[in-house]
Amino acid sequence: MQTASAPDPEIEVLFSADQIAARLDSLATTLSGRLPREIVVISLLKGSFMFAADLMRMLHNNGLVCRVEFITISSYGDETTSSGELTISGTVPKDLAGRVVLLIDDILDTGRTLHWTHEKLVAAGAAEIVTCVLLDKPSRRVVPFQADFVGFTIPDRFVVGYGIDYAQRYRELPYIGAMPG
Repeated sequence: MQTASAPDPEIEVLFSADQIAARLDSLATTLSGRLPREIVVISLLKGSFMFAADLMRMLHNNGLVCRVEFITISSYGDETTSSGELTISGTVPKDLAGRVVLLIDDILDTGRTLHWTHEKLVAAGAAEIVTCVLLDKPSRRVVPFQADFVGFTIPDRFVVGYGIDYAQRYRELPYIGAMPG
């Protein structure tokens, strides 16, 4: 029987829970020095939920007040590559005029999701949009977009864990790992 912290034997651990926590602490410190005291956090679901929750707790510990909103956007479904088509659930919050928004996503891959969301937030009147991603996979970019803050840069591998799934599995893993293949 595996313990709760033991890796799945099929998954190569890329970043341990301790490495993730240390990186988030660093990101929160940097973001706290860059952002105003009160911000709107928009987390893109489902993959960013753990990252967003942990980061917001750390931002709170650094004196920031976060109002949180969620938008569900997907282009993967149960596949390991993006379909290129965005599936959107929910709407962009309407009361963003003049507000600073911290847009959080799990992975910046093709750039489609963050580019689309960024444009919608601009149209909603956000005063400033700061993007923060847990993982950046620059080799997969098809839409030019660069996040303002990045947790880790990774090669073109399909990753799971820490909220990120493959066919709705592996979100609960406390680490980020690469699937075989």
